[in-house]
Amino acid sequence: MDVHALAPLLHNHPDRIASAVEAQIEVLRDSYDRIAVAYADCGTYGALDEVCERLGVRRLRGAHCYDVFTGPARLAAMLEREPGTYLLTDFLVRSFRQTVVAQLGLDRHPELRDDYFRHYRRVVWLAQDQDPSPELSGAAREAAGFLGLPLTVISVGDSGLETELGLLI
Repeated sequence: MDVHALAPLLHNHPDRIASAVEAQIEVLRDSYDRIAVAYADCGTYGALDEVCERLGVRRLRGAHCYDVFTGPARLAAMLEREPGTYLLTDFLVRSFRQTVVAQLGLDRHPELRDDYFRHYRRVVWLAQDQDPSPELSGAAREAAGFLGLPLTVISVGDSGLETELGLLI
């Protein structure tokens, strides 16, 4: 199995995901017997499904990666209990300064933080690493602190992702 990554910052522009996936599939189509897309819907509102159906490829199930890591029922129950939850994955913890702070312009306009995040009540880190490093844990605390929100850590591991990837291949 080969993995061909797309730019992670596409998640900040979900309207671009379907076309980027389609372009990558077209580049790879003649080199592989089978192609699978390791994206959930990720905010494309069905555009990715349309591309996958038209090109005859499957994608990860779920509305977003949080569903993949936690399972959709568990995530829905968690968000119903606390609707003002801002979710982080290990990737988002590691890249928070770039993917959130810089991309939202909060490094240049910190006064926008409260406008963007005023309705959130907590940050939940869906930790894939069962024993996160002190650096990663510190980065999660820094991200929550930047947002001015309390941090809850829920260890989800990577079995959900492993299961979903297994279904694709």
